[in-house]
Amino acid sequence: MSQPTSPDPDPANTPGLEPGGGVAPGDTPPGESSTSGASDRQPRTGSRGANWMAYVVIGLVVVFAALFFVGYAIGLAD
Repeated sequence: MSQPTSPDPDPANTPGLEPGGGVAPGDTPPGESSTSGASDRQPRTGSRGANWMAYVVIGLVVVFAALFFVGYAIGLAD
């Protein structure tokens, strides 16, 4: 009868480990990338006019919603 094998690797056979389980300097990858900034060009956004148009539309929707709720609250108070 055979013994079930563990899915974990045997620490004695793991490459790069020093005695006691430590790792030699330089054996591990750096914690973060050494590049700064984006590695690829970022896509252009819409024109400034289109952005301002979106702000105006969103602002109008917010104002009309606020007026609706204020009118509703005044109607409930009567």
